[in-house]
Amino acid sequence: MHTRRSSRPLRTLGAALTAAALLSSGCSADASAPRAASLSKKAVPAALKPYYEQTLSWRPCGGADFECATLKAPLDYARPGTGRDLGLAVSRKKATGTGRRLGSLLVNPGGPGGSAVGYLQSFAAIGYPARVRARYDMVAMDPRGVAESEPVTCLSDKQMDTFTQTDQTPDGRGETDRLVAAYKKFAHGCATRSGRILGHVSTVEAARDMDVLRAALGDRKLNYVGASYGTFLGATYADLYPHRVGRLVLDGALDPALSSRRINRDQTAGFETAFTAFAKDCVRRTGCPLGTGSVSAARDRLGAFFARLDSHPARTGESRALGEPLATIGVISAMYDETAWSQLRTALRSAMGGHGGGLLNLADLYYERDTDGSYANLMYANPAVNCLDLPPAFRTPAEVRKSIPDFQKASPVFGKALAWAALNCAYWPVRPTGAAHALHARGAAPIVVVGTTRDPATPYPWARALATQLSSATLLTYDGDGHTAYGRGSSCIDSAINTYLLTGRPPAPHTRCH
Repeated sequence: MHTRRSSRPLRTLGAALTAAALLSSGCSADASAPRAASLSKKAVPAALKPYYEQTLSWRPCGGADFECATLKAPLDYARPGTGRDLGLAVSRKKATGTGRRLGSLLVNPGGPGGSAVGYLQSFAAIGYPARVRARYDMVAMDPRGVAESEPVTCLSDKQMDTFTQTDQTPDGRGETDRLVAAYKKFAHGCATRSGRILGHVSTVEAARDMDVLRAALGDRKLNYVGASYGTFLGATYADLYPHRVGRLVLDGALDPALSSRRINRDQTAGFETAFTAFAKDCVRRTGCPLGTGSVSAARDRLGAFFARLDSHPARTGESRALGEPLATIGVISAMYDETAWSQLRTALRSAMGGHGGGLLNLADLYYERDTDGSYANLMYANPAVNCLDLPPAFRTPAEVRKSIPDFQKASPVFGKALAWAALNCAYWPVRPTGAAHALHARGAAPIVVVGTTRDPATPYPWARALATQLSSATLLTYDGDGHTAYGRGSSCIDSAINTYLLTGRPPAPHTRCH
C-alpha cells in the first residue's frame, strides 16, 4: 500500500478487506490446481515446456543498472498453449559482487496488489544489505493482475473517490442499501473492465508463475523474501514445489488455514492492539489530541470524533471532505508503523479542530491515491485476488449485523466498520476457486517465518500457526510494534535473516528479538 516497507494486506474498508490476508490476503489455494505432490518432482508437462524454456529478453529500465523483461505465462494453466497468454513484468538488478553468486533473490512486498517491480526499484535494490546484494541478483515480478502485469481495473478515479467516501457504518436500511449498491457497482466495474483476467488471478496461479520465472532465470531453486500477503504467496509456492525451495523468508505471516471471516476478525483485533499501543504512547505526551487520561478515555474520544464526522465532515482544503470513512482509514493507515504515530497525532489534532487535510493524506497513502487524483491498481487487484482465493466472509447484510457485536468486542474503535468491509466479496462476479487449508511443504529446505508480536495487519498468532504447519519452518519472533520486521531497525532480526540468506542456516528455534 503505500508500500512503505511492505504492502499491507488489508487494503480498503470497502474494496479489500477479505483477507489478506489477507485480509487480507488470500489464504487459500485454487481447488482445481494440482497439489504439491503432483508438481514438485514430476517433469514439466509438454504443454508447459515452451513457458519453462523461454529466454527472457532483458532491456535497461528504471535507471541505476536495472533491467526489465516480460515473462510469458498461460492465462489458464489448465489450457496452456492456446494463445491466451499473459505478459508479466519482471525487473532485476544483478549482483554487485565479484565472488560466487547465490542465484536470484525474488522479493514480494505483499498486498495482494503491491507492485513488486516498483518495490524493488524504489527500495529493495538499495534497502537490502550490501552483502546480500553482492551475492544475489535482486529480482521482482508483478503478479498477474497487478501493476504492469495485465492489471485489473474496475472504476474511474472519480468513481473511486465516491466509493472510498461511502458510509462504512450504515445506521439504517437506506445507508445499508447504498453501501451494498457501492459494492455491486465496484464488482460490476471489475467484470466489465477486466473480464479476461478476473478469473485467473489466484494465489496458486501466481505461485505457478513464480516457478516459470525460476526456470527462465536459470535457477535450480527459488530463493524468496515475501512480506505480508507475500508470505502466503511464498508458502503456497513451497507447498506446490517443496523440492524447488531454496531459501525462503516469510515476514509478517498469514495463516492459510483460517476462513475469510476469521481472518477479518483477527485483523480487527490486531488493529485494536495497535491502537492501544498508540494511545498509551499518546496520552503520556503533552497535547495528545485524545487527552492525557486513560487509554479507555482516549478510545472513547476517538469514537466520538468518528461519530461527529459521520454527520459533520471536516473540511480539507480540497473538494473532498473528511467524513468518517476516510478518517477511519487515515487512522488505520498509521497503525502499520509506529514511526507514523507522530504524523497521526498532528493529523488528529488538526482534524478535531476542523481541518481534516492531514488525515485525508494518510487515507490517500493507504489507498495509493496520487496527488493528481489517480489511484494505483492495488485497490482493484487486492479484492480480485482475495475474492478468488477464499469464499466470502459474509454473504448478506444480515450476516454482517449478526457478527457486529463480535467484531466490536475485538475492536470498539474499528469493529463495526471492518465488519461491514468484509461484505465486499459477497457480490464478486467470479466464484472463488480456493478454500482455507493448512500448507505443509513436506520435503522443503529450511524456511524462516517471521512474526511481530504487535503486528496489526498480520497478528502474531498467524506466524506461529504458519511456522507450525510448514514442515521445515523455524519461527523468528520480533517483540515490537508495526507490520513486518526485516529491515525495520532490529539488528537482531536483520542479522538472523541475512545469515540465513547467505549461508542457508536458519536462526535457532525460539529466537526472540527486541
